[in-house]
Amino acid sequence: MGTATAAASRPLRADAQRNYDRIVEVASDAFAERGVLTSLDDIACRAGVGPGTLYRHFPSRDGLIAAALGGSLEKLDALAKRLKTSDDPGAALDEWMLALANHLRTYDNLPESIAESFRTDDSPLRNSCRPLTDTTSVLVARAKKAGAIRDDVEPRDLFALVSSVAWASQRRGDTDAGLKRMLGLATSGIR
Repeated sequence: MGTATAAASRPLRADAQRNYDRIVEVASDAFAERGVLTSLDDIACRAGVGPGTLYRHFPSRDGLIAAALGGSLEKLDALAKRLKTSDDPGAALDEWMLALANHLRTYDNLPESIAESFRTDDSPLRNSCRPLTDTTSVLVARAKKAGAIRDDVEPRDLFALVSSVAWASQRRGDTDAGLKRMLGLATSGIR
């Protein structure tokens, strides 16, 4: 992976690439332990680099979160490709909403960070999450066309609803089954 900076168009020196990779690895662990609002200076220290090195690679917290989510976003992209061609648009939307909610529980405070990133046009986190909102739009349109959901369901509203359920589920410490039940209750009104 390259950096989120303008330097991303040219390859990194070997030592810079090692620093980048180490920062992302440590950030993933730190975010999993303490959430996305953990100290970036602490991440730099744990990665064995100075704060300046971290900020050269990741000028904003959003960029570091986006990099840490890379593998999870790739899995969601593969799922999205399959669901967009599913024979059952209603079931595809249900599967997507559950996968999206699980993704949003990856790190504490992730739903808030993503919501905030959508207020900034050039946020790396917003840009990395754009495929999630695009997939939601496609799957909502397919489900509407199939008559599986109400015509007045808006993708943006559904994304916000799933984000809210993921946030609440995370705060309560729900199991996967608890999340699925809560999501079903919250989305029953879209049918």
